[in-house]
Parts: sequence; C-alpha cells; structure tokens
Amino acid sequence: MASQPIELDHIVRSLSASGVCHRNQGMPPMPSVPVLEDVVEKLRSVLYPGYFGHVDIAPPHLPYYIGATLEEIYRSLVEQIRRGFCFFCPNDANGPCQECEARSQDMAAQFIESLPEIRDMLATDVQAAYEGDPAATNPGEAIFCYPSIKAVTNYRIAHALHSLGVHLIPRIITELAHSQTGIDIHPGAEIGQRFFIDHGTGTVIGETCRIGDNVRLYQGVTLGAKSFPKDESGKLIKGIARHPIVEDNVIIYSGATILGRVTIGREAIIGGNVWVTEDVAPRSKVIQPLDHG
Repeated sequence: MASQPIELDHIVRSLSASGVCHRNQGMPPMPSVPVLEDVVEKLRSVLYPGYFGHVDIAPPHLPYYIGATLEEIYRSLVEQIRRGFCFFCPNDANGPCQECEARSQDMAAQFIESLPEIRDMLATDVQAAYEGDPAATNPGEAIFCYPSIKAVTNYRIAHALHSLGVHLIPRIITELAHSQTGIDIHPGAEIGQRFFIDHGTGTVIGETCRIGDNVRLYQGVTLGAKSFPKDESGKLIKGIARHPIVEDNVIIYSGATILGRVTIGREAIIGGNVWVTEDVAPRSKVIQPLDHG
C-alpha cells in the first residue's frame, strides 16, 4: 500500500506563526554556543598554558601565543556579548544598537583585564584539589583530568562576566560545564578561593549562594532554595537571597542537601545524605543518626 504524502502547508503556517520565534526583522541573532565553547577553550589555554591549546609552544614564544589568543577572544566576546543584549534592549528591534556595541566592547575589555585575577583564584582551586585528594599525584593532574576544575574554571570565567553585567553569556558558559561534568554552578554564586568539589557529579550550587574560602564539597551536594516566594498576583519573586551561606573551612559530604538562606558556620562538617534547613553553628557536625533497628 502506497504511503500518503504529508501535507505540510498548514503545519508550516502554524509553526511560522508561533510566539516563541526569536528573530524579528532587524534583530541580531542569538549568541552562538559553538563560538562560546571555542572562546572558553581558548581561555583555558591562556589560563593553563601548556595544558590546553597548542601544548608544544616553546616558552620564549608563549607571550606571543597568549597575546594573539587574547585578541581572538576579545573579538569573539564583543560579538557574543552584543548578541546577548538583544534579549533586553528594545532598540535592537529597529536595527543594530550603537549603545549595545559600545557596552560590549567595554565589557569584553574589562573581562580581559580581569584574567590575571581569575588565573590567581584558579591556582588556589587547583592546589586545593591536589591537597584534598590523596589520589592526585600532582597539581597538573587536577588541571588536566578533574571535572571539578573544568566546572570551576567555567564558573570563574562566567562569574567575572556576570559581575560586569553581561547578559545570557555567563549562563551559557556554566551550562557548557554542567552538560560535560554534571556539576551545576550558577554564575551569580559567590565562591572564595581554594574551592574544591571532589568527584563532583550531581553537585548543584544556586544563584545566591555565598561560599567562603577553603570549602570542600563532595558529589551530589545541593546548595539550593527551600521555597519560591510569590507576590500578590502569584508570580515568583526573583532576585532575593534564597540559597545557603557556607563559611570558611567547611566540608560537606556526598548527597547532603542544604536548602534556603541558612548559614553553615565556619569549620562545620556536614555528613553525607543529610537534609539541612536551619543554621549550623561554627565547628559543629551534622550527621545522620545511626539506625539500631
């Protein structure tokens, strides 16, 4: 029996009239995920020279390689940041917005200038990974192999852009790491130095988290929101602090869930698979009770 031909006209008309179409006439295209992925890999090559990118470059040539790579990163970022503004700028509907172009150039330049500071923070994260994992043979192994270092690198890049007021791009960058490592860190979270996630898979760190120095998490830890308050009309209230504060020198073991704007005091230890919705005093331990049944 011959198959019936598909009548596409009415389907095409319906899909073309959909309200979820992004591009109207004159609007810039969406940011490019492949381009941003390339930008992050180039940033990885200048933040960890010799580990990524052209690994065989002789030391005397390294400054030239870094300089040329930064020029490429800057040009790509200007375009991608400008595209990200299209979600929020009403002027883009009438054609390219000169104000957005100027802001994009300025933000990309400020980001490039912040790279030495980002590199210094990442150096402390790498050292924490090496010192915190008995299986690590040297810091270079953590840089090259550990998914947590990859995720934290993306986070620190994205957080710097987020802090400058860049739209959309920071979230794309952290979601690239999320899809590759299973570690979900919102770019708005504030994380101190010497941060290490051992193993890492399934870890979630929410937008308004504040994490101090020398904090170690294990796989499957959730630092999330307990509830989502709504206004009188029933709409979610956004932009309020709703995730945990984790102070310095805290250890949180695998599977722990900490919800709401609670404070985990400095040097506290949170055991595995516990549920925490209240403040934890400094230097205290929270563990599951033993089952003697």
